[in-house]
Amino acid sequence: MSDIGTIWAGFSDLIDRGGPIILVIMGVTLVMWSLIIERAWYLKIGHQREAKRVIKHWQCRVERKSWSAQSIRYALISELAVKLNRSLGLIGSLVTICPLLGLLGTVTGMIEVFDVMANLGSGNPRAMAAGVSKATIPTLAGMVVALSGYCLNVRLRRSAAAEIQTFANRLTVTL
Repeated sequence: MSDIGTIWAGFSDLIDRGGPIILVIMGVTLVMWSLIIERAWYLKIGHQREAKRVIKHWQCRVERKSWSAQSIRYALISELAVKLNRSLGLIGSLVTICPLLGLLGTVTGMIEVFDVMANLGSGNPRAMAAGVSKATIPTLAGMVVALSGYCLNVRLRRSAAAEIQTFANRLTVTL
């Protein structure tokens, strides 16, 4: 069997054992990681270009001390902060949803276990194993996705805050 066939067989087995909630968790994971990668790229590359453009705009100003100039400075900092923090709230929401989806998988798996117990009695552990699997795998998947997303979201937030502070310090007030 080829490598892709092996991967597909493992993927198919995971879905069979974890139930349909695994597909939802995988979809949320795909969206969350896409947003994380986009934010990391923006912090590394896109933000630098934008910051240079805004600093150049600020340095072209002749007067930087008046209330009006300070308001413009504040607006420039705020505009850049909005761009740096874009999607971080959504990433945080997706991180929060993942354990809840895992819990939903637990509930649906336990319903399956109770259904088997009602139909076949409690003496058939093989029949209950599929339900127990559907109860535990989504919980594990939801927690793993949430933990990885949480760690990276915290890191992105800290990096954005540090960039905002650095940017604010670079917009000098006096000539």
